[in-house]
Amino acid sequence: MDLTLRYDAPAEEWVEALPIGNGRLGAMVFGRTATERVQFNEDTVWAGGPHDYAHEGAAAHLPEIRRLLREGKQREAEELALRESMSVPLGQMPYQPVGDLWLDFGHEDVTGYERTLDLQQALTRVSYSVGGVRWTREAFATAPGRAIVMRIASDTPGAVCFTARLDSPHADTHVDASDAGLLTFTGRVDEGVTRFEARVLVEAEGGRAVAAGDGIRVEGADAVVLRLTCASSARSYKDAAADPTARCSADAATASGRPYNALREEHIADHRAYFDRVTLDLGSSRAAEAATDRRLKAFEDGDDPELAAQFFQFGRYLMIAGSRPGTEPLNLQGIWNESQKPPWDSKYTTNINAEMNYWPVETTNLAECHEPLFDLIRDVSETGARVARAHYDCDGWVLHHNTDMWRGAAPINASNHGIWPTGGAWLCQHLWERYVFSGDQAFLADTAYPLMKGAAEFFVGFLVEDEDTGWLISTPSNSPEIGGLVAGPTMDHQIIRDLFANCIAASETLAMDAEFRSTLVDMRRRIAPNQIGKHGQLQEWLEDKDDPEEEHRHVSHLWGLHPGCEITPRGTPDVCAAAKQSLTFRGDGGTGWSKAWKINFWARFEDGDHAYRMLASLIATGTYPNMFDAHPPFQIDGNFGATAGMAEMLLQSHAGEISLLPALPSAWPTGGVRGLRARGGFDVDIAWEGGRLEEARLTSRLGGACRLRAPGDVDASCDGVDVETTRHDDGAWEFETEVGRVIVVRPRG
Repeated sequence: MDLTLRYDAPAEEWVEALPIGNGRLGAMVFGRTATERVQFNEDTVWAGGPHDYAHEGAAAHLPEIRRLLREGKQREAEELALRESMSVPLGQMPYQPVGDLWLDFGHEDVTGYERTLDLQQALTRVSYSVGGVRWTREAFATAPGRAIVMRIASDTPGAVCFTARLDSPHADTHVDASDAGLLTFTGRVDEGVTRFEARVLVEAEGGRAVAAGDGIRVEGADAVVLRLTCASSARSYKDAAADPTARCSADAATASGRPYNALREEHIADHRAYFDRVTLDLGSSRAAEAATDRRLKAFEDGDDPELAAQFFQFGRYLMIAGSRPGTEPLNLQGIWNESQKPPWDSKYTTNINAEMNYWPVETTNLAECHEPLFDLIRDVSETGARVARAHYDCDGWVLHHNTDMWRGAAPINASNHGIWPTGGAWLCQHLWERYVFSGDQAFLADTAYPLMKGAAEFFVGFLVEDEDTGWLISTPSNSPEIGGLVAGPTMDHQIIRDLFANCIAASETLAMDAEFRSTLVDMRRRIAPNQIGKHGQLQEWLEDKDDPEEEHRHVSHLWGLHPGCEITPRGTPDVCAAAKQSLTFRGDGGTGWSKAWKINFWARFEDGDHAYRMLASLIATGTYPNMFDAHPPFQIDGNFGATAGMAEMLLQSHAGEISLLPALPSAWPTGGVRGLRARGGFDVDIAWEGGRLEEARLTSRLGGACRLRAPGDVDASCDGVDVETTRHDDGAWEFETEVGRVIVVRPRG
């Protein structure tokens, strides 16, 4: 299986450069020959500084906003909410670039140019010839070495000559160069308090590296190794007063303490310990050796299953590169951003995008990468508690549709879409998912349940009874990001029901909070249900007012289908059919993340060919040359959503059973996947031939009963001995498992 992205020209634009990262540091390598550019970020470098965004006194206006909405006076409600109930200030802060490393080679007329990104080794390479000399550059971002590392070499002794420079888009920066080959710049974020420092140690092999103005000049070297480190003054959302020089110095000592080959080998081993857990084979491609940018453009009309598998693994590569324990979670652009004013500030948008970033982590066996998101949830539970009290006079905590480095939790931007109180509740689904995949009761007791309970406590106080129906509804809110401020959007009720159900199950598992559990059970029954409207659609609002010609990119009211689990083909067939009608009305268009979500929707409908059409459209028309998701502009969520969607096409486990090949498309008649994970603590390998299951291997980490759905009748065995199975009336199979034992499932006959 080819896992290398290939290009035959340097990157001209940022979205053509190749991303590397170690969780905290991210860089875009352009591969230019005259003047190379390596644009880099550090995950805590944001504008602004520690700040309480809560709007004291906002709760006093809540009854009037609700009254206006109840009376159909939406515009008046939105105007009042904008004046009295929004974040202070109205916006949040943007993620920032740190700077650029420039390497002046002066190589203009080159031949034999090649540029690659090896996903399995997490290495970028550039090679070309100029003046009869073959040049090779290799770069990677090492997590153990805490640095970005590059080696520049030629096949001619003493031929390596260039100048290295550092600069930054921020005005308050200072650059120093020393004859010891050390290039340093210090700075402070424009319009913010965060300070930063970056260092590049230039180590020449067989030549010399000396200061040349504000750069380092290399002359007569056989090869050169550069080690780039960077750190900021931001320790947390509450503290931006650390010493970036001390932090950068410590990282520089780590990076410079090992020879290049040791750093490289350690980096590859570290990356592959994550990456190699899952392999995917969808078949071979005749175009495998062609340039990746050309393959992307041709994908929708061609036969290139290897590129689809690469696209799946590219999402996993970005997750490993962008989210490691102890780092900040992935924002709208991950850790890759060149602009001081990035689209949507490159924040954490929690009405779909931040959650979509983390959809693939459990299913594609990267559970550790989930931890930065859990850290963010802990933070916003603290800031969100102040917002819950100031804005709603409620217990618990709340998060609206955005947060930033400083963990703003109040509604931002505009009341017609900013007042949406279920962002925190949606994030809590990730806590429960970690538990149902891992069975880790210590995590449930110490982390997941306390945070979930706090989010549920908010809605115990926030939900109100609708005068017309007697249902409990969420108001004020909106259905992201369409229709304005309303009472009772369907998405809210699906998310809150899910939160309450997970809290109920967690409290039962932990044998605690019986009284609170009873409250949730009672309230959950009374929450406004999913409704089927006059067009056969799943209603987006309490009122039956959906427009069948609306093709908005958000399809928020299908949350209960995915990533929720209350709408399923067999469990709720009528509501599932209505959800499919709603998705059909919305169409197959949309931005990158919207198409990615639709892959997951159609996979949950068990329509593999439609899911594949969405994937093919995303790859061919919604992807930049470097495989980044083209929203447009760049947003990284579409990459992760597509990887998650491909996993959903091959394996599902949300409906209380493991479903093998539930949405296998005809475009992938033969293939195999190894290392996917299912809820209940199972590792799953699947092979198929001619569109039919050939074999599945299920390894249990927790033991207990396994309920399985497969295409057709199956037999199960363990160590060559038949396993006793039960066939249920709905077609599912069930058998017992033991920890560490492999159950082999094959078609019967």
